[in-house]
Amino acid sequence: MTLRVVGRTSTPPCPGYVQAHVGESGGMEANIFPAEDLNGMALNVVSVIILYGPAYLANTGAMLFGKWIPDLSGFQNHKIDAGRTWSDGNRVLGDGKSWEGLFGGALVSAGLMTLAHTLWKGHYSASERPFLDPSSLIPEGAWYHFDEGWASAFLIGFVLGLACMIGDSAGSFIKRRRGLKREGEISSRAPLLDTLPFALGILGTTALLFHETIFFQPSIRPYVVALLILTPVMHRATNILGYKLGLKSVPY
Repeated sequence: MTLRVVGRTSTPPCPGYVQAHVGESGGMEANIFPAEDLNGMALNVVSVIILYGPAYLANTGAMLFGKWIPDLSGFQNHKIDAGRTWSDGNRVLGDGKSWEGLFGGALVSAGLMTLAHTLWKGHYSASERPFLDPSSLIPEGAWYHFDEGWASAFLIGFVLGLACMIGDSAGSFIKRRRGLKREGEISSRAPLLDTLPFALGILGTTALLFHETIFFQPSIRPYVVALLILTPVMHRATNILGYKLGLKSVPY
């Protein structure tokens, strides 16, 4: 099946919103990520980072709602595992995983995805890279299709943000089964388990639920793989920056 762009609506309620359908005839082939040279490939990588950025930043939202706000306000967050231990004697997930962080991260992702739609509404062509509308190329009739493009962006952002948080929690579960438990404010050094589970959660959910959207067009898929490979490097770089700024107790 091929996703073909039908065009942009020119009437309210959402000017510039892209309508699309899946079919074998009619319309214009959607080729948003051409890679004719190294500059084009680099632009595609940046486009993918920006496109998936809101979902990746769900982790920051989790820190905001699960730790920083509770610490500043004196509010006690609610641990997902409620302090329970596994058969190995270690906590199921640990103090670093709270319900406030789980849903707060998803809401931050949803908000940022909505902001991206607002800023770059109707951007879906190669010439408009790297700032593309996350609500573009949504098939009519899809469960996440709304006449208001911002609603689609919010829902996609929330689902991908939640997938990020669930993947991150899965990584924490595996770490604790391996004895890499959190000690107070210090996180265990496990770079791949700190990054790949949440990235796989986001990208796997995209492939499963949103494969007909701009997030998983055939021409973007090699760069999605590149994003997965780059995730540990980007995570390490941001952690070092956070450590130097005094936002983290360790640079990992």
